Amino acid sequence: MIPKKIALMTDSCVDLSEEVLRENHIYTVPLRILCADGEYLDGVTIHSRDIYRRLRAGELPQTSLPAAEAMARLVLQIAEDGYDGIIAVMLSSGLSGTYNMARLVAEEYRERITMRVFDSLSGSLGQGMTLLQLAEDIRNGMGWEDLTERRAPQLIRNTFPFFSVDTLEYLRKGGRIGKVTATAGTLLQIKPILTFAPDGQLQSIAKVRGHNLVIDKLVEVAVHSCGSHRRYNLAVANGGDPAGMELVRQKLTAALPDYDHIWDGEIDSTLSVYIGDGILGSAVQVLD
Repeated sequence: MIPKKIALMTDSCVDLSEEVLRENHIYTVPLRILCADGEYLDGVTIHSRDIYRRLRAGELPQTSLPAAEAMARLVLQIAEDGYDGIIAVMLSSGLSGTYNMARLVAEEYRERITMRVFDSLSGSLGQGMTLLQLAEDIRNGMGWEDLTERRAPQLIRNTFPFFSVDTLEYLRKGGRIGKVTATAGTLLQIKPILTFAPDGQLQSIAKVRGHNLVIDKLVEVAVHSCGSHRRYNLAVANGGDPAGMELVRQKLTAALPDYDHIWDGEIDSTLSVYIGDGILGSAVQVLD
């Protein structure tokens, strides 16, 4: 039977506020953060500011998949809330096993609820704006087959997030360096610009010197990815630099003024473990 009442599900790397998640009926399962003094739940019992403090003190927390029981409970809760279909968009499989865990849970509970799981091949901005656009599509009456066979794959394929990092130290130490090969120089203020490769791993696409040039480059790469398309969404994000994010927003919307939506978010605890603070991000999602 084709689902009629559709819920959206994701993990805590989606980087959307509780209010936005609630307004769009998006269910989330938290990843786990393993610290020197115990285990915490991303976005529930630990937040990005706590991670920044620990990193500055010399601690290097570790991240872990959501508990399988927590994900199973969430799926059952969605069914109990009256939904008969779930579209799950999870953190990139190039960074985490969360996507594969969701697939296993979907198979285990297939008799209870229909669930289609997608690899965002992204995180943070890209993951979040894909879910927000799907939420709008559901409100506008788009059906299950159109959502799962056409719309979700199209959005994932045409969402382009970019972000700056102050240092690659945490990516290296955490084993998430992926395809990132650029060097970062704290003293010289050299900052890599990262994005996601087609396989969902991180890759570097540029390196710039200084805060202002970071902002300009984030706008430039988003404009380039948008190309000549006329329908698009935008997003901005930050990790410990809200003022910088507002500058990105101003310049991005000036360069691409005909957007359908612009969304913002704060980098979650899980990603903060690997990229630290002082983070800025931009993204464009092509709709036509």
